[in-house]
Amino acid sequence: MLPTFESSIGPVVATAQAAEAAGLDGVFAFDHLWPMGHPGLPSLSMFPALAAAASATTSISVGSLVARIGLEPDEVLEGAFSTLSAIAPGRVIAGLGTGDQKSEPEGLAFGLASIATEPRRRSLAEVAANLRASGLDVWIGGGSRATNSIASSLGCRLNLWAASVERVAKMATGADVTWGGQLPRGASPAASKLAELARAGASWAVVSWKGDLGALRELAEIAATRLTP
Repeated sequence: MLPTFESSIGPVVATAQAAEAAGLDGVFAFDHLWPMGHPGLPSLSMFPALAAAASATTSISVGSLVARIGLEPDEVLEGAFSTLSAIAPGRVIAGLGTGDQKSEPEGLAFGLASIATEPRRRSLAEVAANLRASGLDVWIGGGSRATNSIASSLGCRLNLWAASVERVAKMATGADVTWGGQLPRGASPAASKLAELARAGASWAVVSWKGDLGALRELAEIAATRLTP
């Protein structure tokens, strides 16, 4: 995850470049108007932050985790992904989600109308289908059974944030599943968690990480060795 809860774009660019140099697969940004639970603290706008990361790199994937339906019109959201794809062709991951009650205060504070759940899901399905048709890798934030079924019906990856290994294994039986969250402290527990997630069927692990990104790459390599029987 990129450090977007900042007042300057510098840390985002530096992190993206360091991640690419370390051999990581991708960098992602939250779509929050402020850090969760901390109104008034800085938060960079997601698409400009991703564009800066894309412009400063050449090979690493850049993605949203997740772009929330309802923060802007569907056509504007699709256009933003199209623009990002022009900056980083073949490197964009379009993570989409309907949002939840935890993020609702952000929209209300910025004067955004509250949209009922079902219309958000319909928009999610339409935007996801359009982005898939344009050739983008689309992830959908896991939630209710109805939301999860959209990912399955469209062939999108299902992202499970902070899900247990057991839930990853259960959901991976019917979908391509990715995982996001924090790793446990300590090199051995963290590597074990990555190995467990991979064994359960997660095709990606997107983590919040503070510190040297080369060390994160080493954890992934250790985890790979633990997958061998």
